[in-house]
Amino acid sequence: MDKMAKNRYTQIIEHLFQRSFNGSQNEIEFSRLEIEEVGKHLGINLPKNLGDILYSFRYRTNLPESIIKTAPEGLEWIIRPAGRSQYKFVLTAFTQFQPNKQLVETKIPDSTPGIILTYASNDEQGLLAKVRYNRLIDIFTGLTCYSLQNHLRTTVPNMGQVETDELYVGLDKRGVHYIIPIQAKGGSDKIGVVQIEQDFAVCSEKYPKLICRPIAAQFMQNDLIALFEFELGDNGVGIAREKHYRLVLPNELSSEDLERYKVRDDQ
Repeated sequence: MDKMAKNRYTQIIEHLFQRSFNGSQNEIEFSRLEIEEVGKHLGINLPKNLGDILYSFRYRTNLPESIIKTAPEGLEWIIRPAGRSQYKFVLTAFTQFQPNKQLVETKIPDSTPGIILTYASNDEQGLLAKVRYNRLIDIFTGLTCYSLQNHLRTTVPNMGQVETDELYVGLDKRGVHYIIPIQAKGGSDKIGVVQIEQDFAVCSEKYPKLICRPIAAQFMQNDLIALFEFELGDNGVGIAREKHYRLVLPNELSSEDLERYKVRDDQ
């Protein structure tokens, strides 16, 4: 998002919030039509894709400081879908899903085909390709997994349209089936709690008979990938497991590495 777009987006989202905020609400609803109205009122040239305004503040960058400072300590404002073309600012517990830099790495011999490495970028599609070719979902979950669909776009009651970067199905040694939605983040994009909530909702709505195990993948470096698995508990979405995998050439995986992995207490 360039500086001009950021300024436009900030003005619009601030106006949407401030015109309805009275200092005491926990939720503020608005519609896609209101985004257009605000843009016209402010004399702002709207982007062709109005959804990019909301996507930017949900997944790429923080909300404006004028909105952030209205949240009580320990809470934050997020934007959730609230039905078809409907959205809402929601005050919720402060949640950050960021890689733990103190976590140990596991080296994986890089099986990404050379031609893919030649043309893959460091965005979410390049990340998904590396995860897929190196069977990282299988390794992380302990399941035999298969990519079912890329870039799933569907609708969920009371949410409206939602998106998942990739959908896997998995099978364990007992024959139990799993559905595994994947959110991928490259560059400076962040893992948002709303996306994981949507993944749980998609699983419940579209695959109610399968066990849902939402996962997020994040580039820490070009060949260092963090994977998170999430659970939905009494306090909302939380991280159940986190692992870091470094893709290396075969000769970069030493016998000392392998011996060390044998004694890890890895549950």
